[in-house]
Amino acid sequence: MVKEETVRENLKQIIDPEIGINIVDMGLIYGVDIQAETVDITMTLTSPGCPAGGQLVNGTQHVTQQLDGIDEVNVNVVWTPRWTPEMMSEEAKDELGIF
Repeated sequence: MVKEETVRENLKQIIDPEIGINIVDMGLIYGVDIQAETVDITMTLTSPGCPAGGQLVNGTQHVTQQLDGIDEVNVNVVWTPRWTPEMMSEEAKDELGIF
């Protein structure tokens, strides 16, 4: 069975094109739930009008579907809690100069 850490590590391939940082370090992935061969991912976007939203959601589904042992991937985009820069990893904050 695939582990959550494996899914999250794989999702680091998805780079937010506007900011240049992966969606995991951006803090956009709120949850990964794995039941047998099905992965449910809860994520958000930096804003409801995010122009890269479709690309990020499709990329999330695509790279997760590529993992061995995964038959189904469901991506649920939520708006609460609202994303803020504080949700970013320390590495991402350092890269962007946010303290």
